[in-house]
Amino acid sequence: MTEFHTLARPDVPDAVGAPRLPRPGGRGRPDGGFRRPRVESLTGAPAALALFLAVRLTGALLVLASARSAGHAHPLALLGRSWDSLWYFGIAAHGYGEIRADHHHGELFVRSDLAFFPLYPGLVRAVTAVLPVGWGAAGLLVSWASAVLAAYGIHLVGRRLYGGAVATVLVLLWAVLPHSVVLSMAYTEPLLTAFAAWALYAVLSGRWVWAGVLAAGAGLARPNGFAVAAAVLAAAGWELRRRARARAPRTAHGTGTGTGTGTAHSPGTPDGPAASRAPGPGGPRPAADSGGSVHRLWTGAALAPLGWCGYVLWVGVRQGDPLGGYFRVQDQWGSRFDLGRGSVEFVRHFMVHATRSVHPLTVVIVVLALLLFALLLADRAPLPLLVYCGVLLLVVLGGSGYFASKPRFLLPAFPLLIPPARALVRTARARPWHAVLVVGALTGLSFAYGAYLVVFARAAL
Repeated sequence: MTEFHTLARPDVPDAVGAPRLPRPGGRGRPDGGFRRPRVESLTGAPAALALFLAVRLTGALLVLASARSAGHAHPLALLGRSWDSLWYFGIAAHGYGEIRADHHHGELFVRSDLAFFPLYPGLVRAVTAVLPVGWGAAGLLVSWASAVLAAYGIHLVGRRLYGGAVATVLVLLWAVLPHSVVLSMAYTEPLLTAFAAWALYAVLSGRWVWAGVLAAGAGLARPNGFAVAAAVLAAAGWELRRRARARAPRTAHGTGTGTGTGTAHSPGTPDGPAASRAPGPGGPRPAADSGGSVHRLWTGAALAPLGWCGYVLWVGVRQGDPLGGYFRVQDQWGSRFDLGRGSVEFVRHFMVHATRSVHPLTVVIVVLALLLFALLLADRAPLPLLVYCGVLLLVVLGGSGYFASKPRFLLPAFPLLIPPARALVRTARARPWHAVLVVGALTGLSFAYGAYLVVFARAAL
């Protein structure tokens, strides 16, 4: 495997082999009293996945218990057959072609199932062909398996850049987001996140063909899946530029024009053993420019946008307008890119006429996402992560549509959690119980708000 180099701070202990934390009772009691929680004991992928499964399983059980106490006859249907999942199951059962007309606030909407991308219903249909389960159960199986794969990919990305401790906390924070109940439902966000996490990891590790294939899969999962292709293309462009500068003629002083890029940019202060291999803003930095490596890079870049572009063109041809047909279908759903005018108008209307109790936290989540993106920029994270999150934020902020769904659209933007994950690891090493209280509070909020959204608010997610 190719080695990468970046700036590292020697004063930050590695996640593995770091000095042992002192015990809180060490000064007064020789045995140290109660042990402090050790961050370094939870750095591996098995521990991260165990935490993720425990959190999400508990959250799902609380939703089911709340639904049963509220008198719902079929509590599991709230997770497996709600809102958009019904459209996906229709596609899985009968293919595309369903159109519904309804009135909303006096306006007629004619909605087509062509707005929904094909990968998730295709996987659901495949599960029903193999297992004797219904559409709802098959949808949940696909979503839950995708969520676990996504958590594993997130851990790999975090570990490669900042070490095992940050990677585990990154997975945990993703599991306890306010809208993380969606990860336990028959929705497509877990599937997109799985493709995105593994594609970003492939880019960071120089596996360009895999990155392109996974980005193409992400483009077939959701409309905002093209953010993954944008990240792969940006990283490929940066790498080609770096190689071109490295091959440029040497100056009169005998120094290459591009050899300094290996250490000129750091993804931030490393927090783990992978720090010495962490790539800079452009992603991976191979030591040699072999012809095969360049060929794989171009192949990955060519594959990345094929999924999203292929489906959009297919819908356009079906609608009689190859370039505009898909966007006309989205416009019929009230979803269009208006440079944020719809979002601004919603916030203005909400400030004057607050109508739904889910909207305040929705606004807070969107604002926090912007602040976290600013921190990610200040942290000098690798370029693929910045482009990926930037495109997702651009779609959320610049697009109109149902505002309460925007936190769900931001669930795949897991790199936004890197700054708080690193801060929480530092807190855990200095004041462990403070970190425990923070994680406990976030988990309680996630469980309570998730149950409220699904069982009581019944707001479209």
